[in-house]
Parts: sequence; C-alpha cells; structure tokens
Amino acid sequence: MFPETDAILERLNPAQRSAVTTVDGPVLVLAGPGSGKTRVITHRIAYLLSHCHVPAYAVLAVTFTNKAAREMLERVRVLVPSQSSQLTIGTFHAICARILRRDGSAIGISPTFTIADEDDQVAVVKRVLKDLDWDEKRNPPRAFLSRISAAKSILVGPREFSASADNFADEQTAIVYSRYQDALAAADLLDFDDLLMSTVRLFTENSSVLQKYRERYSHILVDEFQDTNVAQYAIVRLLGTGHNNPCVVGDEDQSVYSWRHADIRNILNFERDFPGTQVIVLEQNYRSTRTILQAARKMIAPNRQRKEKSLFTENEVGERIVVFEAYDENEEASYVASQIERLVAAQTCRLRDIAVMYRTNSQSRVFEKTFLRHRLPHKVVGMRFYERKEVRDVLAYLRLCYNPNDVTSLDRIVNVPPRQIGAKTLSDLHVWAARLGVSVSEAIQYLAAERETAVPCPIGTRARTALTEFARIIEIIRRASREMVVARLIDKVLEVTGYGDFLKDGTEEGQGRWDNVRELITVAEEFSHYEPEASLAAFLEDAALAADADEYDASTDAVTLITLHAAKGLEFDVVFITGLEEGICPHSRSIDDERQVEEERRLLYVGMTRARRRLFLTYAARRSQFGEAGARQPSRFFKDLSRDLVQGTARAIQGHGGDWAHQERRAVSAAFLPRADGWSSRFESAVDAAPAGDQTVVRFKTGDRVVHPRFGEGTVISVEQRGGDQEVTVAFRDQPIKRLLASLANLQIVS
Repeated sequence: MFPETDAILERLNPAQRSAVTTVDGPVLVLAGPGSGKTRVITHRIAYLLSHCHVPAYAVLAVTFTNKAAREMLERVRVLVPSQSSQLTIGTFHAICARILRRDGSAIGISPTFTIADEDDQVAVVKRVLKDLDWDEKRNPPRAFLSRISAAKSILVGPREFSASADNFADEQTAIVYSRYQDALAAADLLDFDDLLMSTVRLFTENSSVLQKYRERYSHILVDEFQDTNVAQYAIVRLLGTGHNNPCVVGDEDQSVYSWRHADIRNILNFERDFPGTQVIVLEQNYRSTRTILQAARKMIAPNRQRKEKSLFTENEVGERIVVFEAYDENEEASYVASQIERLVAAQTCRLRDIAVMYRTNSQSRVFEKTFLRHRLPHKVVGMRFYERKEVRDVLAYLRLCYNPNDVTSLDRIVNVPPRQIGAKTLSDLHVWAARLGVSVSEAIQYLAAERETAVPCPIGTRARTALTEFARIIEIIRRASREMVVARLIDKVLEVTGYGDFLKDGTEEGQGRWDNVRELITVAEEFSHYEPEASLAAFLEDAALAADADEYDASTDAVTLITLHAAKGLEFDVVFITGLEEGICPHSRSIDDERQVEEERRLLYVGMTRARRRLFLTYAARRSQFGEAGARQPSRFFKDLSRDLVQGTARAIQGHGGDWAHQERRAVSAAFLPRADGWSSRFESAVDAAPAGDQTVVRFKTGDRVVHPRFGEGTVISVEQRGGDQEVTVAFRDQPIKRLLASLANLQIVS
C-alpha cells in the first residue's frame, strides 16, 4: 500500500474504511447522523485518485449545497493537493447548469441563459396572467408555480401535463405552464427545475452527449441521496449505468424535503435499480452524547419507511435532555434567553456554539424581539443575502448585461435609479415589442437608433429619451464586461448608473444598503481568477444557486436562529428546539397524513441530532398564532421520549420568570402545576398519552353547544376526523361560521 494511502485510511473506523475502499460496482452507504459521511466521501475521492489512479476529471461528486461542495473540495485538496484541480464537485443544479452551458445548444438552450429565481418566476407568471386577463387574487401565481414545479420534478412537461389534466385546476395550470415555459424560453431563462429537467432531456434525446459524459465520469458520488427527486435520480441512473460505479450516501431517517419533491423511495429502491449493490452502514456517531443519541434513536424508531440502524457512540453519557413547558411563546423565548445567558456565563459554551431551532420561519419573531431586549447577539439564517433589494438590483444589471433577453431583470432596473420611466411606459414598451416580434431589449435599441418600424411607437418623447439613455448605460456595462472581472464590473455599474450615489442618501438605512453592496463586491472578488466574461458567468451562477444553508457563518460569535429544515448538515454544542406542539411539530398540514407525520418525526430527529452536548426541548401551554391566542397541546412525539433520558421543568425556574402565580394562575387547572420531582403533570400526560395517528383525543359531535374565549357561544354543525384530531365546524352567534382544529381551538362544551 502506498504511504499516502495509509494516511487516507489510518483514522477511519472499519465501516468507513469499507465505504472508502469498495470502489467497484454500485455502493449504497447508509450514514447515520454524525457518522462521518463527509469524511467518507472526501477520503473515497482521495483513495480513487491516489490508490486507484482514477484521473481527477473522471470523478463527479454531487453535494446538497454550494457550501458543502466548497468544504468537500478543500478537504480533498488537503489529502491529495496535487490531483484535485480537475474534480467536478457541486450541487445537482450547479453541475447541470455547467452541462447545459456546454452542450445545451443541442436542444436549443442558449449558452448565455440566466437562472430565474423565485421572484423572477412569480414575475413571469404574473405577466402570463395579465396576458390571459386572469385575476391574480383568484389565481395566485405561487399556486401555479407549485403545481408546475411538482410536474417538472417528475419530468412531466407542458404537453404531457395538459394531456393528463382531469380537473379545472389542472386545466388552468396546463395553460399557464405552457405560456410560462414560452416566456422563459423567449427570455433565455431557466428556472431551477428546468436545470434538472433539461439535462435529462439533453441526455435522453442526444445519445452522443450522454455517452460523452458516461465515458468521462467513471466514478459518481452523491451525498444526501435521500433528498433527491425523480429528475435527480434519473440523472444518476443515466450517468451511473455507464461504468456502473455510482456510490450514493444518505440516510432515509433524515429525508425532510418532500415539499421540494424529494422522494424517499430513491434511497429505499436503489438496490433494486442497481443490481449487485453493496450496502455499507455507518453506525458510529462521533457528534452527540450517548443520552442525546439514545433519545434520537427512540424518537425515530416508530417510523415505518426506514432501514434499521444500530447507532452507537463512544462519547460520554452527557446530561439529560431538558424539557420546558412555558406559559406562552413570550415565556418560552425568555426562558431560552436566560438559559443561554447562564450557559455562556458559566463558560460552558460560546454564543456561536448555540442554535435555537423552530419549525416555521414566523416563530423567529418572538426570539428576535426577546434577544434584542436581553442584548444577546444573534443571527437569523433564512433571510438570504441575495434576496436584499439592493443586491438584487445590482445583480439585475449584471444579468441583463450577460443575457440581453432577460426581460425580468430589465423590468426590475429600467427605472432604478428613477429615470421617469413609469409603469405605463413599460407596459407600452412590452406591447410594442410584442407587435414587432422582438425582445424588449431590441425594442429599446430600435428607439435608441431611431429606427423606422412598421408598427408606430406609442412612447412619448421624454420616455424615449430616458430609454435611449438606459440603452447607452447598458451598452457601456456590456463593453466593460469583456474587459473587467466581475468585482470591478460592479464598481462600474455603481458609477455609470448612479446607483451608488442613489443608495448613499445620508441615512443610516442607506448606509446599510451601501454596505450590503460592498459585501457583494467582496463575494465577487472570489471570481477574480477567471477571465472577465467567465468571471461574470460564474458569479451569476453561484449567486443564483445559493441556498439558505450557504448563508450560515460559523465564525460570528452570535446565537443562530434557524429552521429545522435549514439546520440540516450543521451541528452545535447546544440546541434548543422550540414550539414542540401539535399543529406546529407535527405541522397542522401534516397531521392527517401518516407519511407526512413520519416526515415531521424525521425533521425533529434531524434537529435533535444536530446537538453535540446539550439539548433543550420546549413548548408552550398557550400560543398566539395567526392573530389568535389559544391553548396548545404538547407534540405527540413526546410520548417516544424515555423518562430516564429527560428532566422535566416547570414554568418557574431558578433565575427565570419568578413566581408564575402572577401570570394567570387562576385561569389554569391544577394539571398544569409542577410536581415535586420537577415534572409538569401536563408534560407527563403528554409522554404517556400523546395522540397517535389513529387515536382521537377530542370529544365533539354534531349538535354540541360550545363556547370559545373569543367567538363566544355556538353550535357544532359538523365534525371531520383529522388523524388524531378533529376539524370542528361551528356556527357562532354574530360571527361567520368557523372551522377549527379541536386540539388548538380552546373550545369548551356547554352543559
């Protein structure tokens, strides 16, 4: 064995070593949380390069985020510094974008296409609805986009979708889908789903292109395989059946992206689709304490869609998991803040080592407010840097420079800074361009050149002058893009457009916006080693494909506020998982679907296994949500926590909250009071009798007279079963008819 191979293998456990050295034939690596799967992938790549002498250009590694791709490449460079420059490492979307820029012309895709983000997609659908004269309020654009995305994820195009439409909603969607795709094509735009779907189409319609990539990539590695959708799996199968050496790494217990159309069956069916697959299970956890790992194992065990794994760790036992029941969301946030202050004061951890997790983004508001009051530094992961208005404006100038047909970018910045080009002028410009049969950018060029046209121009003299000046500015930027790397090009944009002076308006907010643009230039500096035009293309692609997880910065000493979904792939010394109530986790949209409840359970499992040393689980007896305050029921998932792994806490806790008697004790029954052993009676009942999917915990029936603390008295007119809950329809006096979830509504039967 080669000396460098010894270095690659020496610190791997037996299962990891097997996953690294099993390089012939298909391999499925089932990697439990904290089991070193990233280490396995990087060491496998290094082993292929150094021991098996596989050329670097023949290795394709697919990751879940851009951040993970960068980290993986850096780790490989440390192991085999001289052989990593030609590796292909990136997300599915990034790799597909590169393939389409190189070979997409075979199916009519321009190499200078730009990637439409969510706002661009909404803008295109709005334009389609306007052309159809359909009311946006009655036909929400995002609803159409959701159905279109679902169709694309399973490789159903507009024609196939239209042929299979069997209801009014599908028929409407088919019309919008077709026009949406036409609008994207006219603007040389591809949305995220198109990147995948078009790559599958390229491979299936052009055997020579497929064969070229099959021959190139002898070894394919895919991380987070449980989160692939049908289109992504099709790409793996099309490429992987060439040399028949795909290695996929994942954990069905951490599949939490069905709402992005991820299909857990991909990992469950891999052995069937690739005969002779060798299955290797990574079961040793290096991250969490024994207590946390044991609790997580018990939490996930009831799920049926999974392969059994015997996770273990040699780490210390650690402290028991803390469960805290708050009176409401404000007390919950105050409790979390006080515990963080206590942990940091005791030098148990730093702020950067702590994460507060929640099921939905809206839950962050109360924590942000409370942490400001406590003067606790914090950062919210989810408000993406690239979504800020000033950043999007600068990117729109760059995108229009790169792709003149990008009409969504043109519409965004044609009057930014203000140039006296109003909505009426822009609408007239669109109509005129359509009648001429040219793009909006070309129509502006006609105006600038004072070109005679068959269709009279409806735009007045002042607006014509403004549009001509806009065309001149864009041409200056376009010429500069051939000579300047992207960081310097942004400086040029700020100068010639006047946007820099527009931002620096002398206010504190203006300075903040200017700082964000300067940060964008800092990011762009990373692309200065490219040639100018390639620098722009690479930067725009990286910005378009950035994900929430890419925003996480571990170097800032601040508490991280993050959703459970976004926390995947991260780890912290201390984790608080908050809002563990029925209707939140599991989410109200999931409680009547057993498969969705299993995914909610997996989501909680992901959150729990992010914790290295301490884990806190919190919930509230009451919570204000969507403008209504009501009693809450602890999450059904609590029933799967073992009593010996958990320490219960009551509302009044040392150093926090004082005497809870001053907080509406009169309105709460004795069942809510703490027991002498520290367990809340209400939590104990939740552990013993949290609702299962087929267990009804409410008792309403049609005809019951009920009272609601806000709506008053009413009569139950219908009851529908929703998993372990009931949806109760009530006719209240002097109120519209209300549909309420019984477990959340705080309804009482009037005797």
